[in-house]
Amino acid sequence: MTDTQARVDAVLRGEVRAASRLMRDLDDGRPEGDAALALLYPHTGRAHIVGITGNPGAGKSTLTDRLVTEWRRQGHNVGVVAIDPSSPFTGGAILGDRVRMQGHSGDSGVFIRSLATRGVMGGLSRSTRDVVNVLDAMGYARILIETVGVGQDEVDIANTAHTSVVVMVPGLGDSVQALKAGLLEIADIFVVNKADRPEAARMVRELEMLLDLEGGTRDGRAVPIIQTVATEGRGADALAAAIDAHRAALQAGDGWRLRLQRRRRGELVDRIDQGIRAAVQARLQAHGGLESVITSLTDGTLDPVRAARAILGEPPQP
Repeated sequence: MTDTQARVDAVLRGEVRAASRLMRDLDDGRPEGDAALALLYPHTGRAHIVGITGNPGAGKSTLTDRLVTEWRRQGHNVGVVAIDPSSPFTGGAILGDRVRMQGHSGDSGVFIRSLATRGVMGGLSRSTRDVVNVLDAMGYARILIETVGVGQDEVDIANTAHTSVVVMVPGLGDSVQALKAGLLEIADIFVVNKADRPEAARMVRELEMLLDLEGGTRDGRAVPIIQTVATEGRGADALAAAIDAHRAALQAGDGWRLRLQRRRRGELVDRIDQGIRAAVQARLQAHGGLESVITSLTDGTLDPVRAARAILGEPPQP
């Protein structure tokens, strides 16, 4: 048995230490991680992947924590991928979300992994889909992805999750912002968190109006608006039920397969993009590195067109 196969077998047995090491390798872009993931791939596609997105300060982490509690009460194993901002000093995850979920640290049915954005836009990390696949292969029935909260770039989660939950807070003009940001179009479920605020009822009405204007349905069903007070645990059961109902609706038709297909497309495009970037970086280094090329451009001894064609390996223009 090869070392790679041994790693894969350990992950499939649910060994947390083996899975953590593999996730680290995938996040660092190591070839041995990719080799193991390739063997794990046939064991994926079973988990219900739920994206929790919305503006910073909406209470996504607290709501995620409450959802974990609710699903554990129902007996489901839960994986959490928390996307944190990158540390400006180390480039690693600041780990804020994992700190806030310490109440589940001793629960063998919960796996929490924090990932740094490492400068990637879109609310996700470069390795998010890979880590989700590892958790899927391990047998976690519910996988929650909490995005970093970067506003208008959050829509990437729709290409990763089966169910996208958009969390909003009353009193900040969020319903109008949702329309601008594209969050209205990706939401399978809306959550009005901090619903004990007096502006909550107005926000619900505004969302209902916006949904009516847009058509108001996803996969042939109305988009629910759930009111929660995450700090008190209120509404978490209703949200869990709405997420499970959405899964049932997807599986009753072609929705589940179509969303899996969309996720697979995103995985392929990500891999191609990473490969292109790596190849370009290698060619850039072969030309003396970025700073050397910039110096030539600044001195006027080279122009951007010729520089780009040389780095990309294209023949010079006549």
